[in-house]
Amino acid sequence: MRLQAEVLVLRGAIAESRHRVALAVVDAAGRVLAASEPEAQVTSFRSAAKPFQLLPFVERGHADRLRCSEPELAIMAASHSGSRAHLALVRSLLERIGLTARDLACGYHDPMDAESLEDVRRDPGLKSALYNNCSGKHAGMLAMSKAEGWPTAGYERATHPLQQLLRATVADCCGVTSDSILLGVDGCSVPVFGVPLTAMALGYARLAGALAQGGDTRAQALRRIGRAMMAEPVVVEGTGRLATDLMLAARGRIVAKSGAEGLLLVAEPGPASGGHSGRGIAIKCEDGAMRALGPAAVELLATLGVLTADEAESLAVHRRPAVHDAAGHPVGWLEGRVREGVTNSDRAWEPR
Repeated sequence: MRLQAEVLVLRGAIAESRHRVALAVVDAAGRVLAASEPEAQVTSFRSAAKPFQLLPFVERGHADRLRCSEPELAIMAASHSGSRAHLALVRSLLERIGLTARDLACGYHDPMDAESLEDVRRDPGLKSALYNNCSGKHAGMLAMSKAEGWPTAGYERATHPLQQLLRATVADCCGVTSDSILLGVDGCSVPVFGVPLTAMALGYARLAGALAQGGDTRAQALRRIGRAMMAEPVVVEGTGRLATDLMLAARGRIVAKSGAEGLLLVAEPGPASGGHSGRGIAIKCEDGAMRALGPAAVELLATLGVLTADEAESLAVHRRPAVHDAAGHPVGWLEGRVREGVTNSDRAWEPR
């Protein structure tokens, strides 16, 4: 099925901006079930790769030896908001491996959580890498390095054995060769992977299949990670965030994980996926606009039958976010549009 999607920015009767959206839907066997025209485009996996970056830690038994709980696994796959609860999980993990926030290579940025933001504004001395939305992933990387006997210094570098293993793991899960993965540096200083949207979707289809059916050691590890994310959606991102709200609305039927520059990946286990063991869905705003991701995601997931009409309506804050003037009055909105069997260049869409 060929789908085309866009997000319009509407100001009254004026469609003043338009975001193109790329899409790929793949099953665990690698069959492309639905796609937009540029579904094979290579882009950065960003934070949506986190479940696979966590995989060796679980697969090799280190999570069991450290007695990691579901919230702790979820924080290691998270792009968290920096809430006090998020910080406590990361701090606890670091303490158990004998390290501190000073060992994190991710750097500091202001938390998205309003309470924590007020904390650091009131006391700037609190600022540390714990608040970085990737600090849980980095704590997991440090734990993996310690468990394998690798140096913790420089764990973020592409030449470190940890990062080489993670690149190979992402390649294997996504059905590409390690050498074909393009490398860059993520916002949190670790390598970021450039792979096709179809490959990202395949990785999440395999996560969905593991959730549906289990399988070998790798599938069992993926299943454990996916279940932790579904069980702890607020840990995975945070209150009011898109992936968290999608998982809450779907009530345990999907795993969702966003990434910077307008990326969202969804794993939908069967049997809701047309007889397949699972579907992986990759959604990418081509211009990287995060403001367009919510409208695109909710509209596409409703079109694909992942969300019911009522579930999609409950996500109105993401589906049709308001545009405000400087006085705070709503003067427009963003709206996702999905069509089948045409190209984005066939005709312009007008406000409904």
